[in-house]
Amino acid sequence: MRRCCPVLFVNSPREPPPQTAPPCTRPPEPAPSKMAAGGSGGLSFPGVVGNSAPSNRSGSSASSYNYSGGAAASAPGNQAAVSSSGVSPQAPPPSSAAAAAAAGLLHREPVYNWQATKTTVRERFTFLFNNEVLSDVHFLVGKGLGSQRIPAHRFVLAVGSAVFDAMFNGGMATTSTEIELPDVEPAAFLALLKFLYSDEVQIGPETVMTTLYTAKKYAVPALEAHCVEFLKKNLRADNAFMLLTQARLFDEPQLASLCLENIDKNTSDAINAEGFTDIDLDTLVAVLERDTLGIREIRLFNAVVRWSEAECQRQQQPVTSENKRKSLGKALSLIRFPLMTIEEFAAGPAQSGILTDREVVSLFLHFTVNPKPRVEFIDRPRCCLRGKECNINRFQQVESRWGYSGTSDRIRFSVNRRIFVVGFALYGSIHGPTDYQVNLQIIHTDSNTVLGQNDTGFSCDGSSSTFRVMFKEPVEILPNVNYTACATLKGPDSHYGTKGLRKVIHESPTTGAKTCFTFCYAAGNNNGTSVEDGQIPEIIFYT
Repeated sequence: MRRCCPVLFVNSPREPPPQTAPPCTRPPEPAPSKMAAGGSGGLSFPGVVGNSAPSNRSGSSASSYNYSGGAAASAPGNQAAVSSSGVSPQAPPPSSAAAAAAAGLLHREPVYNWQATKTTVRERFTFLFNNEVLSDVHFLVGKGLGSQRIPAHRFVLAVGSAVFDAMFNGGMATTSTEIELPDVEPAAFLALLKFLYSDEVQIGPETVMTTLYTAKKYAVPALEAHCVEFLKKNLRADNAFMLLTQARLFDEPQLASLCLENIDKNTSDAINAEGFTDIDLDTLVAVLERDTLGIREIRLFNAVVRWSEAECQRQQQPVTSENKRKSLGKALSLIRFPLMTIEEFAAGPAQSGILTDREVVSLFLHFTVNPKPRVEFIDRPRCCLRGKECNINRFQQVESRWGYSGTSDRIRFSVNRRIFVVGFALYGSIHGPTDYQVNLQIIHTDSNTVLGQNDTGFSCDGSSSTFRVMFKEPVEILPNVNYTACATLKGPDSHYGTKGLRKVIHESPTTGAKTCFTFCYAAGNNNGTSVEDGQIPEIIFYT
């Protein structure tokens, strides 16, 4: 065997004498060991098998350490997984849990020490939302293929909802760990849970109504309020009828009131929207009863006919005039046919087949004959104005016997602010209950232009009270402009007012705003009415 040459070292005087290096010989092959050689001195960690290097030897390394104790996959090559005893074990058969995991059905394992990263109670509860960790109940939400199994925690639900509290802790509490909710949408239920776990609100146009239903069902008023607020912010003319139907269904009077106000202001756009023909009959009746719709009656009638046609189709009935009338029910009597012109009535309702022959004849007589016969339909004008109706009375005392011979009672007036006049109040007969025919007008004095008029009538009871007579549409009155109020009555002698006031001030009880009327004599034929005495005691208006 070849020997290595000695090597000499030169050292400082204080160092020990140099030593000769041992012969450089090849070390002998080690004897086979029963323990696999590993990193860090060749020791393997019990129960842990590392990734072996690409050789005929098996070993473990610190970099392949697995905290969970699971076997790591071996690298390509002729390796064998080695146990702590050095014996290569057989691969275990796949367990049912492993098979479930492979199929994606195994629930997520709890994350160890997740609490350490959540610094607040809200963060910890938010983490538990829709999470299997610590869950003790599951909800099967929805129907059919769209159903969803959602985990939850009884304590969290009971804290946030009286309904859940009764469900889990009441006298008839359920012990089931799976609860079916076929009437609830999964997205809405998740929105409810999200709110209960974290106070976060997740509402969108597609889910707001189902979320509102779910919040009401489980008595979570705070989430209800968020849903209603969302609907208010997104209320438009094209969805006002749909939201009105839902507001009535869910008993949300504030939302319903806002929908009705929107319909009043945008009646034409609202009735032309797709959702109008989808409303129920009760909602249609509630709208037609209103005096504040801003639309001509003939257009409202045409929209109601469209609704009746859609209702016939919903009831799977032929769309005939008879069925349309039947589907309208009470709603038909709320159409104010007397507010139409005779031309509008003749071209539309009279030929629709919805009205009976007797009703058509009665309405034609109402349009053409004086005195006008009574009709079964409302003749009170719709006023498309919001706010509270106001009125002023310019007389301080009432006397008897004011006669009529075909001449108009007239009085000039002006106001200090913009208003809308919707009618007058007139005195009635001194001879007991009587009917009067009357023509109302408001004239722009300087141009002699008729701004509004109505041929109508009223019934009185013989008292000295005043009786309302309305225009078909509100008449705009501008500030500091002279107008003439006219009323031409046909009937017996009536009461009249005396001790008239030249200036009458109306003060709003809510805002304190003052509306000042100034009256003066109207020259020409006025049947004797003046500032001091006569007819037209009251003006009815909106500000």
